Amino acid sequence: MDIVVLLKQVPDTETLIQIGDDKISIKTEDVKWVINPYDEFAVEEALRIKEKHSGKVTILTMGPERAVESIRTGLAMGADEGILIDDPATQGSDALGIAKVLAAALKETGYDLVIAGQRAVDDDGYQVPAAVAELLGIAQVSLVIKQEIVDGKIRCERTVEGGIVVVEADLPALFTTQKGINEPRYASLPGIMKAKKKPLVKKTLADLGIDPSEVGEAKSGCRVKNLFFPPERSPGRIIEGETVEDKATELVRLLREEAKII
Repeated sequence: MDIVVLLKQVPDTETLIQIGDDKISIKTEDVKWVINPYDEFAVEEALRIKEKHSGKVTILTMGPERAVESIRTGLAMGADEGILIDDPATQGSDALGIAKVLAAALKETGYDLVIAGQRAVDDDGYQVPAAVAELLGIAQVSLVIKQEIVDGKIRCERTVEGGIVVVEADLPALFTTQKGINEPRYASLPGIMKAKKKPLVKKTLADLGIDPSEVGEAKSGCRVKNLFFPPERSPGRIIEGETVEDKATELVRLLREEAKII
């Protein structure tokens, strides 16, 4: 079984994010970059499927040269090969533009199953996996917490508000992973050493037969107009008083006279 994991490199959630001087981007000089946490679930689930059904796991991402580090991490976990789409023309692409590039790479690579994280923690877009599935003409199941492959079909349990539903689809298909589906493994030292020798191919839009005018900022339907931090909250107040009754009376007075909500 050929399994492809769509991976994105994102800033570490513990990194201090600073807004760039242009007010529409972040400063990247001191940012620590990691695999998108939801994509770690996708890599782990791909490896478990491979261990059960045999086959090959490929890590596919679009990004700059630094994304190689995240691909290598996936290879150290146990994936077999990596593909990086690195082309300056892709910068500023929206979700549809990214999906076009990934779908073109998938058509060229071949796949039986595609797995992705349900969202990326940097932009919370949720859109790329669904767009990839649509462009490939295959079924997509989102927010999966359990899956089983039987007789050319995949049966998934996915979360919905207030419960869980079971969805079945023919292969090839794409599903996105939700927290709780597994516990990603750590890369072992032997795995890290082996990862250095595993194939990692770098491609451009020309290699995929994509016209640069079809992606990138100029083609994007979404624009970042301004980035800013939320305003700081005013500090809380401690209600003083000798007794509970005194404190309650003072609280009511403040709500009426200052907050004016009663």
